Amino acid sequence: MFSFYYCLSTQLSTFRKLALLATILFCMGISANAQDYPTYTAKTGDGIYSVLRKNNLPPGKYLNKFRELNKGKIGKDDELYIGKTYRLPIAGDYKTSSNSNATTSSSSSKKLSNSLYGSKYKNFTQKSTELKNAVFYLVSGHGGPDPGAVSKYNGKSLCEDEYAYDVTLRLSKELESRGAKVYMIIKDKNDGIRDGEVLDADKDEKCHPNLTIPINQVARLKQRTNAVNKLYKKHKGKFQRAVIIHIDSRSKGKNIDVFFYYADKSTGGKKLANTLQDTFRAKYDRHQPARGYKGTVSTRNLYVLKNTYPVATFIELGNINHTRDRQRFMMENNRQALANWLCEGLIADYKKNSGNK
Repeated sequence: MFSFYYCLSTQLSTFRKLALLATILFCMGISANAQDYPTYTAKTGDGIYSVLRKNNLPPGKYLNKFRELNKGKIGKDDELYIGKTYRLPIAGDYKTSSNSNATTSSSSSKKLSNSLYGSKYKNFTQKSTELKNAVFYLVSGHGGPDPGAVSKYNGKSLCEDEYAYDVTLRLSKELESRGAKVYMIIKDKNDGIRDGEVLDADKDEKCHPNLTIPINQVARLKQRTNAVNKLYKKHKGKFQRAVIIHIDSRSKGKNIDVFFYYADKSTGGKKLANTLQDTFRAKYDRHQPARGYKGTVSTRNLYVLKNTYPVATFIELGNINHTRDRQRFMMENNRQALANWLCEGLIADYKKNSGNK
């Protein structure tokens, strides 16, 4: 075949030779420009790191290649847009780069591990060090002998403490991956981050460091508050925040958005709650512009809010009895989205207020 090209080339101009060769290569199915890359359509809760991991592409190797392939299609803080299709790197096709931004430093390839996240998620890659001077106390609602609000779904029980815990675990992982010091005040060594819709309930949660959770409600609240306050003294001088996560229980017909409480007269708590509210509003405006967002910020006389030393906010993720609200925390991608958005709001609060502590 190449002898045919050679004979033909002696009788054509340079331009015609190149044009003919390109045509023949095209007909033979050979691409002269680039490889054919696999694609992935982004879903709720997806980010570059999670998408790469889902496709067995270590972020430490393939992050820069992914950005290169999808230039102009990635939002702030490496956000992916739901429904948009992205090209994926091909295994073995990666390069390192000295270029970095605020959320991707040389530490991004650092490997982290936390067994509390379960076997599937315990190993992860540090994304940045932007929260390296921040300490967070994450308190998921209820636990131990108290399941919190309970609802029924297809004959199975949905327990508030299990879903609040899973979102809180996911948030912990996101904060840790950005360099923060994180304490899970309520923890279950067996559960880890779970991907199912119906999360089985148990009663073996402990309060930090490893305390049995009492049956009495006031004793439970005092126990977790004391745990936070003891750690607060240990980290005196650091930027510290307490985040308390619950799921509400209202009538079946009551649809509510994620909303926030803060302690009366807590200026920092009000700022934190408003920043989180602003973050959620911006996310809904971007991803569901026709929907609107009605999550509120208000004060409430709650024991943990009143008595914890660090600036704190109390978050209600939705109504466990409402069909649409359930999807917000039953679907694993939505639980991850909640964690991602809360993390983004906490980063914004840190950037605004870290000088005040």
